Amino acid sequence: MKRSRLPLMRRVSQIFFLLLFFALLLFTSLNFFPHDATEVQLRAPVRLFFEWDPLVAVVNALASHALYRGLLWSLLILVPTLFLGRFFCGWICPMGTLQHFVGNMPSEAKRGKQRIEANRYKRWQTGKYVVLIAGLVAAFFGSAVIGWLDPFSLLVRSFGLSLLPAFNFAAQSVLTPLEHSHIGVIKATGETLHTFLHYTVLYLRQPHYAQGVFLGILFIAILAASLRVTRLWCRAICPLGALLGAVSRWSLLGLHKDAATCDHCNRCLLHCQGGDDPIGGVPWRKAECLMCMNCVGACPHDGLAFRFFRKEHEVASPDLGRRRTLTGLAAGVAVVPLMRANTGMGKSRHERLLRPPGSLDEADFLSRCIRCGECMKVCPNTALHPTLDQAGLEGLWTPTVVPRIGYCEPSCVLCSEVCPTGAIWQITPKEKGWVVGVGASASSQPIRLGTAFYDRGRCLPWAMATDCIVCEEWCPVSPKAIYVEEAQVIDSAGNTKTLKQPRVDPSRCVGCGACEFACPLQEHPAVYVTSIGESRSPGSQILLNRK
Repeated sequence: MKRSRLPLMRRVSQIFFLLLFFALLLFTSLNFFPHDATEVQLRAPVRLFFEWDPLVAVVNALASHALYRGLLWSLLILVPTLFLGRFFCGWICPMGTLQHFVGNMPSEAKRGKQRIEANRYKRWQTGKYVVLIAGLVAAFFGSAVIGWLDPFSLLVRSFGLSLLPAFNFAAQSVLTPLEHSHIGVIKATGETLHTFLHYTVLYLRQPHYAQGVFLGILFIAILAASLRVTRLWCRAICPLGALLGAVSRWSLLGLHKDAATCDHCNRCLLHCQGGDDPIGGVPWRKAECLMCMNCVGACPHDGLAFRFFRKEHEVASPDLGRRRTLTGLAAGVAVVPLMRANTGMGKSRHERLLRPPGSLDEADFLSRCIRCGECMKVCPNTALHPTLDQAGLEGLWTPTVVPRIGYCEPSCVLCSEVCPTGAIWQITPKEKGWVVGVGASASSQPIRLGTAFYDRGRCLPWAMATDCIVCEEWCPVSPKAIYVEEAQVIDSAGNTKTLKQPRVDPSRCVGCGACEFACPLQEHPAVYVTSIGESRSPGSQILLNRK
């Protein structure tokens, strides 16, 4: 018996693309930026996997009636799908690879007959098609909420905002004592490991993100579910898999079952990843097959083979049914008005919702943003974080600047470079206009994120007769948006003092958040930035035109 080499080739492909994904994700860290350049620039096409994602392209086209740069390439994935079926899920998708790896681990819930039964086709596998229909209908009405479940968005959010920072903390906790050891061998080992990891996976400084714990637990739970049901995410939830499954119904490659050699040993089911019923005597589910080729390699009689133009004994279309189709349509129609009825649109928008520079107006932003987290991962000051309730339910996990944790770097436009959908429009440092030295002119109109305000009841020079001009020193724009005026005040001893009291010039403030970040009142800064005055929203302006 000659065993097929296709499963081995598939494993090589999976490992390659998984390592490629992690490499591109790591290239969004500050470690990989050139340190001698005047501008921080990316060295790798970190958006590559999103440009291969046809779900992102379709949602972007439905919601914005256009395709953002590079997304047209993702539609090319659909062309080989018409020939080979869902090869992308089984051979390329990193999320599928992780599911595959975890699903193959020993589990009490999948032994013997239980494993064979778990790998049979189940009706609940049509759930992903309901999710896809609902997401596409919501996109048609202007909302990209299906980005919550896009596999690449899920991966970047989970690893970039939770798992990699957690690994960074754990590694630093272990390596730091080793480096300070009095034993020479241990110290040298710790220094060597630290140097290697510093240039590969460790951050220059420990990042932390809002909701990082929840995002990590959610991802681990999704992987753990595969211990009980093989590739549960891929089979029941993934909307990208549903899209590729729907397209694969026209694929030319089919599974040939040799009924004469089949003795119903069920070995083909032991490692079946898609729940597509490769066994004899029942129809093969083409739309569910992930092309993992495990059934071909496991058959002891070489009775299974993938061949072109084979249409025998198969179910090509997803087994969806009218009721599930209507459920998906109804959910998609209802979800957008339900989420927007009481969300952050117009005057009800949260005042601290500061979008990244180059962001579109809120309605257009939510129609394009797929909640992928790329902009948050790439931010050099960890200023961008996933929202919780600041933008309402529809805006969950979209990016917002949190100045208390980090401020927007004046010359940095990395978030606009990595955004795969145009929710953050690509801009240059000159267009951002915060620093004259990188191309902006003093007369140009800068992009504003918001405006800084003072709480004079907490500001040290205003409330406590104490010298402090930290905010003015940190203000990065030129000329400075924060200026000081000398004032005569009386301290608690009755002495007259001359203090410099800070003020904000709203015509110069760009809302970068550096003042709030640097304010020495850590728990509740005396200066804070709100979204009023942001460039992207004409209704948020506070300055009156004077003639």
